[in-house]
Amino acid sequence: MLKNLPAHRRTFLKAGATLLLSVLVPKAANAMQILAVRVWPAADYTRVTLENDAELKATHFLVKDPNRMVVEIEGLTLNSTLKELVAKIQTNDPYIKQVRVGQNRPNVVRMVFDLKEEINPQVFTLKPIGNYQHRLVFDLYPANPVDPITALIEKGEWHKDDALNAAMTGGSKNDNTNTKVENKSSDKTTNNTDKVIADDKRPGNSQIRMITIALDPGHGGEDPGAIGRGGSREKDVVLAIAKRLKHQLEQEDNIRVMLTRDGDYFVPLQTRVTKARGVQADLFVSIHADAFVETTARGSSVFVLSEKGASSTAARWLAKKENDADLIGGINIKNQDKQLAGVLLDLSTTAQINDSMKLGKVVLKEISYVNRLHKAAVEQAGFAVLKAPDIPSILIESAFISNPEEEARLTDEAYQAELADAIVKGIKKYFAKNPPLNRGKIA
Repeated sequence: MLKNLPAHRRTFLKAGATLLLSVLVPKAANAMQILAVRVWPAADYTRVTLENDAELKATHFLVKDPNRMVVEIEGLTLNSTLKELVAKIQTNDPYIKQVRVGQNRPNVVRMVFDLKEEINPQVFTLKPIGNYQHRLVFDLYPANPVDPITALIEKGEWHKDDALNAAMTGGSKNDNTNTKVENKSSDKTTNNTDKVIADDKRPGNSQIRMITIALDPGHGGEDPGAIGRGGSREKDVVLAIAKRLKHQLEQEDNIRVMLTRDGDYFVPLQTRVTKARGVQADLFVSIHADAFVETTARGSSVFVLSEKGASSTAARWLAKKENDADLIGGINIKNQDKQLAGVLLDLSTTAQINDSMKLGKVVLKEISYVNRLHKAAVEQAGFAVLKAPDIPSILIESAFISNPEEEARLTDEAYQAELADAIVKGIKKYFAKNPPLNRGKIA
């Protein structure tokens, strides 16, 4: 019928039909777009994250000789952002040699991970939260993980090998400053009356047993934590403080330290507790940097677990914010032992909380000499990371990263050393009055 119409009339009708079809029939190739790709290599596991504007459906399978993981993602067309994944695999990645990405067939992208060893993968999706849209996550765990106590012992010599350079970044000028500060603080803390001894009064037994302390730098990887006005990220600041603290604690002959994370990667809250229990830690110290909507908020705080509700509205709010780290960082809900969280809470005895309070009080007092306190007393709330039933546990909010003045202090190496020194003093004073029970050698 169109051929009987005038030429300009036929052109108008064709244009209208094309417009209508473009509205009613969206292009499948543009339905989903990869927005970002991120890789987080670590000794514990390597995480690969694909962020996209809609939920992706992926299937995967493993191939041996050589070890590979093949992934196929439906409803996707290869774009430049996804191709960036190839260049983001680092040569020192513990588990991935390289990745190959290609358009396997229309609307299906295939990724092949060439692996360095056999892995146990977890593949899952995350709903939009915070600044993230939909995420497809690949967590590549070793099929044969290292025993945690063995790993702790192997890392025990860390502080003897240029620890300050390993802990910090910066030039020789900063390194000299750090060394001077550390030496000064070591002179302060070396006191024979504070020597940690085992609670073993059997005749002829004067052996000092090794004390194990779990240090927990909050956040990491996909979860940056709070961000200051100057762009400082909580996850970076607390890792630097934790490494300094590790170094200073290990100056003691009978103290060794396990970091729940020693790099920029995410560790679920429950895993942090499990790690501490895996090395039979005597103490658990979680380090954070607080934030609030008002930039005038300032000061350091110390928190312990509460089974009967938070000690203040602010403590309850903070606990919720910290507990939401799993949602931001991203955990595989299907893989979580849903019963364990409840068991840990039930077993969090009054004795554990009392010991935590003793530790919290002496640490808070020592911190008061290097920074003003946000609250003069130790506070309590239901922090998930403090729920080890058999380990005295505290959470330190080192300062408000949302306060420009305190943000500057948190990123200052001298202040980090002073803060670490204060925490060491508190820990030593706690052990001087509360010697750890002798449980036999584990090393």
